Amino acid sequence: MLQKYIGDRAFIRRVLAVALPIMIQNAITNFVSLLDNVMVGQVGTAPMSGVSIVNGILFVFNMCVFGAASGPGIFTAQFYGNHDHEGVRHTFRFKILTVFALTLVGWSVFIPGGGWLVDLYLQGDGEIAAIEATRGYAMEYLQIMLIGMLPFALTNAYSGTLRETGQTVVPMAASAIAVAVNMSLNYLLIFGKLGMPALGSNGAAIATVTARFVELAVVAGWTHLNQSKNPFIRGAYRSFRIPGRLCKNMCVKGLPLLINEFFWAYGMAFLNQCYSTLGYDVVGAMNITRVLTDISSVAFMAMGMSVGIIVGQLMGSGASESEIRDTDRKLITIAVLVCFIFGSAMAALSGVFPLLYDTEDSVRNLATQLICVGAAIMPFNAYTTSAYFTLRSGGKTAVTFLFDSCFVWVVIVPIAYCFSRFTSLPIVPLYIICQGTDLIKCVLGYVMIKKGSWIQNLAQ
Repeated sequence: MLQKYIGDRAFIRRVLAVALPIMIQNAITNFVSLLDNVMVGQVGTAPMSGVSIVNGILFVFNMCVFGAASGPGIFTAQFYGNHDHEGVRHTFRFKILTVFALTLVGWSVFIPGGGWLVDLYLQGDGEIAAIEATRGYAMEYLQIMLIGMLPFALTNAYSGTLRETGQTVVPMAASAIAVAVNMSLNYLLIFGKLGMPALGSNGAAIATVTARFVELAVVAGWTHLNQSKNPFIRGAYRSFRIPGRLCKNMCVKGLPLLINEFFWAYGMAFLNQCYSTLGYDVVGAMNITRVLTDISSVAFMAMGMSVGIIVGQLMGSGASESEIRDTDRKLITIAVLVCFIFGSAMAALSGVFPLLYDTEDSVRNLATQLICVGAAIMPFNAYTTSAYFTLRSGGKTAVTFLFDSCFVWVVIVPIAYCFSRFTSLPIVPLYIICQGTDLIKCVLGYVMIKKGSWIQNLAQ
């Protein structure tokens, strides 16, 4: 049973070699959000809620960038498995062009429409003064964070390509350096230490933007200075010519992923907006919950990305269907087990973590309950995420669109909207119902993986 569902030591070492650096990098990246939230939370509930609202809005852009880089990333992993460096170079160019275009679109939306988007999250019950203060903090924070959108997008293009070509340690190291910069500047600029001005939430934004430029400098600098290890970067900017057939294939496979990530992230933002209508306390409690949930989610996201990389490379190398299925089964099992451990740790911290915030007891108690719900659902998140990356690794991006974002808008969003608008159901049972829908996705994911139609060699 262990051999069938987990594998031998050599297999586990191979998985950890891919998954651990990704997990650490994601943990470091999410730790930046934790720093911002906890440190700003020491200033007060209004700035903390303002930061939370803006991060929720920018999350839509971040996921669009992730989706835009993921489409060509499917081809990158398979080209690398086939030792086709020219193919990897073309996919990298495609990523750079796409994320740059997305940044321009993001600026065109957030600059004129930021105030309207923030107001959507401030429609629940609460004191007028507190709501106005939260809006002011949010708008100031947003204006600074817009500067960091481009370096964030470009870093994703570089880091994604490095991971897909086996270089998982460098993006992790770049994120670690960025966190060190962010942490230091947070301390100096939020609280005004060592003669620096006390800027509160604005200081957190400046620190985050600076850290993003530093992360880009590290990951891009290493890539260009080590061309022997990264042959795809040679001549990558000499021209932006991409073979028409490959460009068409990447668009066909990648567009559903971009659309999927946009609608999924938009669905999550809409879901949080539904929760926010249940009261001002819910905004603060959801912020605290989201920070700990995001940190814990690095486990299933890292394992899911490992599924996409390892299984994608196997398909690109021409491995047999039985070997691909066997590897995928073991990866999914390991992902579920790892997330069971992470979920248990998250539940153990549910009563302690909210104490880090300078907020009301009602907000802390609510956050504790919501964290416990998120902890219980983590193993199921692991399975659905691994199923998503399995289907995606073979280019079944249209299926993943139905499996992911369509499910959010057809099932979860209507439930949240109806219960939040037309009933008096409190936030905790509503959160349980919405999170519990992942059980349905687990069944759907199992059926689609079992069919095996996702196994395709795109590098041929």
